[in-house]
Amino acid sequence: MATSLTKDSAGSGTEKTFFGHPRGLATLFMTEMWERFSFYGMKALLPLYLVAPGGMNMNAATATAIFSIYMAMVYLLAMPGGWFADRLWGPRKTITIAALVIMAGHITLALPGQAMFFLGLVLVAIGSGLLKANISTMVGHLYDGPDDPRRDGGFTLFYIGINLGAFIAPLAIGTVGEKVNWHLGFALAAVGMGLGLVQFLLGGRHLSERSAVVPKPVEKPELMGLLRKAMLWVIAAVVFYGVTVATGVYTLNWATVPIALLGLVIPITVLARIKRDKELSQVEQSRMTAYIWFFVAAAVFWMIFDQGASTVALFGKNSTDTTILGFDFPVSWYQSVNPVLIMALAPVFAWLWLALNRSGKEPSTVVKFASGLVLIGASFFVFLMPLTMAADGEKVGAYWMVAIYFMHTVGELCVSPVGLSVTTKMAPQKYASQMLGVWFLAVTAGDCTTSLLSTAGVDLNKTGVVGMEATLAVIAGLAVYMYRNKVKTLMGDVN
Repeated sequence: MATSLTKDSAGSGTEKTFFGHPRGLATLFMTEMWERFSFYGMKALLPLYLVAPGGMNMNAATATAIFSIYMAMVYLLAMPGGWFADRLWGPRKTITIAALVIMAGHITLALPGQAMFFLGLVLVAIGSGLLKANISTMVGHLYDGPDDPRRDGGFTLFYIGINLGAFIAPLAIGTVGEKVNWHLGFALAAVGMGLGLVQFLLGGRHLSERSAVVPKPVEKPELMGLLRKAMLWVIAAVVFYGVTVATGVYTLNWATVPIALLGLVIPITVLARIKRDKELSQVEQSRMTAYIWFFVAAAVFWMIFDQGASTVALFGKNSTDTTILGFDFPVSWYQSVNPVLIMALAPVFAWLWLALNRSGKEPSTVVKFASGLVLIGASFFVFLMPLTMAADGEKVGAYWMVAIYFMHTVGELCVSPVGLSVTTKMAPQKYASQMLGVWFLAVTAGDCTTSLLSTAGVDLNKTGVVGMEATLAVIAGLAVYMYRNKVKTLMGDVN
């Protein structure tokens, strides 16, 4: 990666930098790029493998339910991932362990057998959850506090690394998995994570010493108490599922439904616990009331957005013409559309918000959120057209898929960065370090809703269901817009 020789921030000498940023950013950029390579490669392959005759040979509803649960667990486990870094290992050690767990998961997925598949899926979800929030924390450690003028630019470069890995992954892992061998594709994802881990370990000397510190070490009595509770839950689960298997009543729904229900109960419980906290000031209570509006809106958004890799992708597999100029491209390549559009459009949106701000016309956070919801709903109204055209078995053009993903991307740029920003601004002081984990729970809630619908037998590829989801999102967006003044009042001085 490009480096240059510049004065350091203290002006005391010269050191190599990464595009004017601390050298450690190159290490974290490459680590995250390769981790996202493995994650998005897995994301592109998973739904296709689940329905493939040479894979798990499941129906679309079951495949969507499993995929949605997997995505939900990655974001749900980001909260305990933060706890392990804050209380037990520190961010640097947590990321090293997370990378090893992710590699083990992909290697396990590369082995044949249903048991190996589900074990591998669990390991990848656990590892991704451990890594997700902590590597962003380490990027922040490279700078001299929140007022460092290089900080925003550093996170922008880091975001490019995420999307670069996400763009390359379907082209490489997807091609190998679909065209050569599914298990070899999963193995290639393990290689990607391995390259990221090597980069992380070799470049460790450039990282901040703060990243190796455990901010609030857990006391031994508390740790032992948590271990006892965890063991009781594990024993209870083993006994329960052992009985269901032994009596012959076990089906896959016995695993997916409880997890999906937990994915809805936990976000509600966490938000209710924070909202009921008597230690919060009146201003913080008001902001949390406003935040619930954003949270619910985000859950609806991610419910539809993440179907781009399941419901929409499976439609692409069955009903789109994947031939361009005589070349038949793998269906998984559709998953590269969103990250390449993000890289192209993110700078445009950043410029647009600044330009509007200078002229006093920048939309408020509430209006941006409402716009994102309307756009994601509109994308599914667009989806209705190729669904209808393909009803008689006719293949439709790939441009329909590109149009849907384009609308997803524009909606994401209105919701995702804005949601992260408003989460940090509105977080009560007591929960400042936990609120990003709470934000990720919106993704969990959205994906778990999708999983429950699929498990209940709802065909998400039917025009009626797609139209209902589109209408729900548009109505939610309009409701947020209509009540924007009320929400802005609850937000207080947060814009």
